[in-house]
Formats: sequence, C-alpha cells, structure tokens
Amino acid sequence: MLLYALTILVSAFLLFQIEPIIAKAILPWFGGSANVWTTCLLFFQIVLLLGYLYAHAVVRYLRPKTQMMLHIGLLAASLLVLPVIPAAAWKPTGNEDPVFRILGLLAVTIGIPYFLLSTTGPLVQAWYARRYEGAIPYRLYALSNAGSMFALISYPVLVEPAFTTQLQAMGWSVGYAAFIALCGIAAFSVRNYSGKPAAKQADVPAQAPDWKLQLWWILLPACASVLLLAITNFLSQDVAAIPFLWVLPLSLYLLSFILCFDKESWYRRSTFLKFFAVALIATAYGIRGSEEGMSVKGAIPLFCANLFIFCMVCHGELVRLKPHPRHLTSFYLMISAGGALGGIFVGLVAPNLFPGFFELQIGLAATAVLVVLRFRQPTRQWAAVAVATLCFVAYLGIQIRQSTKGVRVMARNFYGGLKVVDQDRAPNTVRIEMHGTINHGQQYLDAQRRDWPIAYFSRNSGAGMAIREAWEHGPNRVGVIGLGAGTLAAYGRPGDSYRFYEINPLVIELARSQFTFLEDCKARVEMVLGDGRLSLAREPDQQFDILIVDAFSGDSVPVHLLTREAFDLYFRHLKPTGVLAVQVTNKYLTLAPVVHRIAGALGKQDRLVEDPGNRSAAIFPSSWALVSGRAGVFDQPEIRAAAKRVEDRPRLRIWTDDFSNLFQILR
Repeated sequence: MLLYALTILVSAFLLFQIEPIIAKAILPWFGGSANVWTTCLLFFQIVLLLGYLYAHAVVRYLRPKTQMMLHIGLLAASLLVLPVIPAAAWKPTGNEDPVFRILGLLAVTIGIPYFLLSTTGPLVQAWYARRYEGAIPYRLYALSNAGSMFALISYPVLVEPAFTTQLQAMGWSVGYAAFIALCGIAAFSVRNYSGKPAAKQADVPAQAPDWKLQLWWILLPACASVLLLAITNFLSQDVAAIPFLWVLPLSLYLLSFILCFDKESWYRRSTFLKFFAVALIATAYGIRGSEEGMSVKGAIPLFCANLFIFCMVCHGELVRLKPHPRHLTSFYLMISAGGALGGIFVGLVAPNLFPGFFELQIGLAATAVLVVLRFRQPTRQWAAVAVATLCFVAYLGIQIRQSTKGVRVMARNFYGGLKVVDQDRAPNTVRIEMHGTINHGQQYLDAQRRDWPIAYFSRNSGAGMAIREAWEHGPNRVGVIGLGAGTLAAYGRPGDSYRFYEINPLVIELARSQFTFLEDCKARVEMVLGDGRLSLAREPDQQFDILIVDAFSGDSVPVHLLTREAFDLYFRHLKPTGVLAVQVTNKYLTLAPVVHRIAGALGKQDRLVEDPGNRSAAIFPSSWALVSGRAGVFDQPEIRAAAKRVEDRPRLRIWTDDFSNLFQILR
C-alpha cells in the first residue's frame, strides 16, 4: 500500500508543480498575457486525457508483464528530454499564432514526462486493485489530488520566492528521475498478478455503465472545468497573470475532488444545493460589479469561494455516480474527457466564436441547467426551480447583450478583448478603446480637437511633460511600448520619429481603422509587431531620446516589462541623456515604488508626476514615473513643480525576471 500511495503522491506533486513552473518560464515570451495560463491548462487537460486513455487501454488489453515492460521502457526513454527547460528557439517573433506556438513548445519541452505522470493515477490504482483483490482504490484518487494541491499551494509560497525559474526546472527534473524509480518498482511488483477476480468477487455485480451514465461522467467535470478556466481568466485579465491567481482557483478545484472522493459525507447535497443557488446569483452580480469597479480584494474571494461551491456540486454528484472498481479506468477516462472538453471550449472555441469574454456567463448557465436536469422529477417544487433557472439564464443573456449595446467594434484574440464605443453628444463626442473594463485611449471626433492628446496622455501628464521638455533639444526619437489608440502620436512634430511596439495585431488594426492619431501624426511613424521587450532585445541600439512604457494602466499587468533586466534593456536603447517614462496608473497596484527601487539599483534618478485630470476635458487622473540619468530633466520648471519623490520601501525587494511580488503593492 505504501509503495502505491507514495508513487501516486509523488507523481501528482510533480504533475501539478510543473504547471506553474513552465507557465511562468514562458509567460514573458508571450507578453505576460493571461491567456498563456489558459492555453497551458488546455494542454495539460488534453495530455491528461491521453494519459488516462493510455492507462485504460493498457489495463484492458495488455497482460501484466507486457504492461510492465512497456511502461518501464517509456519511463526510461523520457529521461532523454530532461531537464525541462524551454528552448529559446520557441520565442515568438510576432507573426505566429500564440496558442499553437505555446502548445508546440509545451509538447516538445514537457510533453512526454507530463504524459507519463498523467497515466500514474489510474494505472497505479488499477495495479493496486489487481494485487489486492477486492480493495477499493478511490481514496488513492483523493490522495493524488492532495499531492496535486500541495504542489500548487507550495509553489507561490515556498518555491517561487526562493528559486530562480531555471533552478525550479532543474529541481523538478531531479524529482522526476526519482519518480521513475518509484513507478518502475510499482510496475515490477504486479508483473505476476493476472487481475482475475477472486471467487467471492466474481459474484459481485459489475454491470457495464450505459451511455447515459457515461454522459454524466463527462458533462459534470466539463462544467467544473469551464468555470475553473473562465473564472481564472476573468481574475487574471483584470489583475495580472501571476502564479497566485493561477493556483488559487485550481487548488480549490482540486480540493473539491479531494473531499468528494475521500468521503461521500463531505458533500451534503441538500446543504450544497442551497449554497449553489446563492453562488450563481453572487457570481452574476460579481461580473456586473467588476464592470463598475469592484475592488480586487473583494473580487478574488468572491469568485474563488463560488468556484469551490460549483466544483463541490459537480464533483459531489459525480462521485455519487462512480462505478464498480472494475470500470475504474473508463470512469477516470470520462472525467478527463470532460475536463479536456471544458478546456477546449474556453481555450480554443470561445476566443474564435465570441467577440467578448462570455464563457463565464455561458458556463454558469450550463452548470445551472445541468444541475436542474440531474434532479429532474415531476413535482411542483422541481418545476418552480426549473422556471427560476430559466429566468437566471435569461438574465445572463441580457447581461451579455448589455455589454454589446452601442458598441462600434467588439473583437478578441489571444491577448484579450477589445471594443470601441462612441460616448457623449457632439461636439464633445469621444471615441474610446476599451480593453476589458479599462480605457486604453480615446479621441475627440470633432475635427478641431481630434489631435488633442487626452485620457492619460495630456500635456500635464508625466509623458506629456517629458516629451515637451525634450522639444527644447531639437528633433526627438521616441519609442513607445503599448500603442492603445495611438494617442501619443499627437505629440509628433516634423523631423521627429515615433517607433511603436505593440504585441496585439488587433490593437494596431483598430488604431488605424477607428482612430486618426497615427494618420494625422506629423512625425515619421514606425510600427513593430511583437512583445516590446523581446523586440528591443533583438534590435540594435535605437538611441531614443524618450522611451515610454504604457502597459500597466489596469488590465493584466505584464510583469516582465517591470523588472531590473527590462530596465537594463530600456536604458541600452536610450541616449545617456534620455528619459524613461513609465505609466504607473493602476486601479489595483501601487507600481511607483517598484520603479523607484529599480531606478535606485541602476543609479538613476526618478520622480513621480501625478495629473489630477479634468473629466470635463476628457482628461483622466494619471501617474507617471520618470527615470533618467540626466538630473537636469527634473530641474525643468514645469516638471519640478509637478514632480515629487517616491517614498522608498526598503522591504520591497527589487523585481527581477526571477522574482516579483504583487501582494506587497496591492491597493
């Protein structure tokens, strides 16, 4: 028993520990997008399904000795791919599909080890049931999920703060080699057990599950998977793509598996169904509240608590439908198929089918309907619940329709959802680009004012002051990371050069088709498609007078643009007298101290320029951190009057590519 339990525990730990390790390693390559984690989860779920399919086929069709030889051979061969460090050749150039690039990268880097780890749970449980005839292996499944949960919880708390990404991958590779030894011994131990039931077990009825039962085995975990991915994506889009916001929902998802498969008494149907109804309403309210500025400290516990309730109901009902252990591998196969279907829907279907992020509402509606159908019966009480459910589904439909009302353009891709709307009446009509719930630039439609830099980029903003200060020194070469609506092009003068770096091709398309800043710009405009940091790393020194980093104003924060290594790169491309302007306006995070700490480490001076804004003039409050090795820039009268020093936080550790901590700067 100890051998099988230890093998399953180690495999589950490694299976889920590699998920945040590899996702964090490749996150900077794809612009820090929240969809990196969603795509990784899609890969993990598909490979998990293949692993369960392998386990089912091996147990069903191969003799014990053949199983042993095949599995030990595959385990030995998988050593050839260690260590699991992604090759730099997989870094994107900006023109490829990020989803398939990530899937290919993961397949080559961790595909074989992840596949073999995913086979361990059902395979070792089947070996255990074969060796100890009549044993019930389902508690080993709970043990497997416990190992998975510990791997996830330990990563942001113990592993990520203490070890670099490369050391994490090396340590994991050593652990995987130890797992191969354990699993090989477990496979060898059952080589002589035929798996034929004992005489007293032969009489135990083990009727094959019909298609209706197998459909429930798929649909229940599929709904839980959709809600897991949709809620994780929802939180990551609005805050940052960081391991904590990845592992917290996934840990709660696994906790529901642990509790439900450990003891059926953990899931009290009558109690959880009441919680389920409340959670549906609370989540729908939370979606609307997020559009109206719900705080991150309120959103995270609300959505995560509700996710746990949804998963407890789905997985609790699933356990009530579990079969005789003789059909164990097919049961797990259907569960993994449901999880993979949920991942495919959120990761592949929804981005190409819907113009906005509607999968959370769809997942809520599908789960509510499924639970009602699970308890279908010809009673008035059930009929009332069914009617209430239909009303709830209708409300979610209205919520989706409201989000598209009055929208000129709505579209989405790997990097997020965008929409363009016109607001206010002429002559004060402004055209706005929204990324999620955040304004990413706007423009007056009035011909007399359409070249005014407004929103976060007014003449009194930090960026505006830095550009106008540079005008005193002749024509300027300006670099901008983050295009938005192209507002900063309004500062371009004849003889100037503006070079924009934008990772999202959809942003470029909208800036050119819906706004006129680029078209009207008097300077020479250059456009570089791709992640700003990766693009700069490939280019020769650009000798910018000003480099503006406008990527942190609200949605998912690309942390890799705010590390010491990133700032080293920025200053390589700046003239010695150049100025780095970083927009630190953010409704969730206080980013100015992060910039201050890095500036100090590089021997640069920095100031914070805060513009209170003027809503009547379509100018928003903004905060810009200006960093330069030229002290004179801060002596310019206008900047000196508006700028202030940032209070140092000695306990705030300098952010690097291997370390960042958003908790210390949460508002």
